[in-house]
Amino acid sequence: MKATIVGGGVIGVSWAGLMASRGLDVTVSDPAPGIEDTVRAGLEELKPALRELGLPADDLAVSFEPDLAKAVAQADVVQENGPERLDLKHRIFRTIEDHAPAHALLLTSTSGIPATDIATALKRPERLVVGHPFNPPHLIPLVEVVAGEKTSPESVARAVEFYESLGKKPIVLAKEVPGFVANRLQAAIFRECVHLVAEGVVTEQQLDEVVTSSLGQRWAVSGPFLSFHLGGGSGGLPHFLEHLGPGLQKRWGQLGTPNLDEPTVALLSAQSEDFGATIDELAHARDEKQLAVMKALGTTPGQEKR
Repeated sequence: MKATIVGGGVIGVSWAGLMASRGLDVTVSDPAPGIEDTVRAGLEELKPALRELGLPADDLAVSFEPDLAKAVAQADVVQENGPERLDLKHRIFRTIEDHAPAHALLLTSTSGIPATDIATALKRPERLVVGHPFNPPHLIPLVEVVAGEKTSPESVARAVEFYESLGKKPIVLAKEVPGFVANRLQAAIFRECVHLVAEGVVTEQQLDEVVTSSLGQRWAVSGPFLSFHLGGGSGGLPHFLEHLGPGLQKRWGQLGTPNLDEPTVALLSAQSEDFGATIDELAHARDEKQLAVMKALGTTPGQEKR
């Protein structure tokens, strides 16, 4: 199976490494100068994590073709990871549609642009499906699969089957919403994080400890709804909402509405220097912890799909 990865940034590299480790013949297409060196260096960084997942990582079949038309000419699947600009995605997908085989599955990693809007550039809009990963795709199982107004059920089903073959956890959203689900949750929680830090309640480092020592652990196991369902005792979620719902609703009205103005950005930026390591060192440590958590929870990408 041949896959073309459009865009050689962080998301593109992660997709390329995962797909190549799953045995796909991967082509990366990106016109940026020096992109091959950049991508190959990124793939080297992924290899330890791929090995930890039980995937072959020594010889990843990844080639490069800057000409998008040529890159997709024999593709069975295309995963687009370009900048979040609708005009640019229109140009990219016009080229993809004109030159990719008629059977090719057309997927976009967009983090917020609806498939309906992107697909207006296509003659066959039923082919396009959002496959939004949670970063990094080679490690985090989730892919939000979102249809546009004209996306066919067949395309959605094929996208789900494809992502499952990679060991991913595809979740099909019933309707398009700005930012999909995971990013909306992330934005909502981060808004209150910024408020609490800006108000001097906690530092960034303390807030991270609060999350990783409480909500992060609980929600990784059961998620918010199941957690509150269990929190209701024998009466479950109905009992929880009846007795604790009013207090929860009152707290919604007490949440902050911070602005990322100059003083707030300066404060957040200054505190970020207190994490005590370089970005690369922090990312490596995070990925190692993530792997350990996934193994403990049994959520590593499905090796049975190999």
